[in-house]
Amino acid sequence: MWFVFALLSAVFAALTSILAKIGIEGVNSNLATAIRTVVVLFMAWGMVFLTGTQSGIAGISRKSWLFLILSGLATGASWLCYYHALQIGQASKVVPVDKLSVVITLILAFVFLHEDFTAKSAIGAVLITAGTLVMVL
Repeated sequence: MWFVFALLSAVFAALTSILAKIGIEGVNSNLATAIRTVVVLFMAWGMVFLTGTQSGIAGISRKSWLFLILSGLATGASWLCYYHALQIGQASKVVPVDKLSVVITLILAFVFLHEDFTAKSAIGAVLITAGTLVMVL
């Protein structure tokens, strides 16, 4: 089931890029990011209340709060940079570079989460990087 959700995530991410590129025409990228964030905020809280999981807030540990907040800050920084890059660059070039996050995530997961970095992972990372360079150059 994780694969279905991951694939849907990829489809929605692709739609996000195309819709954003059209939507930011003539709009400051920071303002566009703020508008997008408000929509995501309402959607996320809507899902929390729809599924009745709001009671779990009290059980969140300090460590989880800290890392969720840091993750939110990283997301915000990513979105601000992404929207600015989309505004001034071509979506067909910006998106592949953005997806280098896969390679960076593999490295960070190895360093900080002590996840396995196998030969298969290394080959995949090299291929993703090479593919990105081919698409961008």
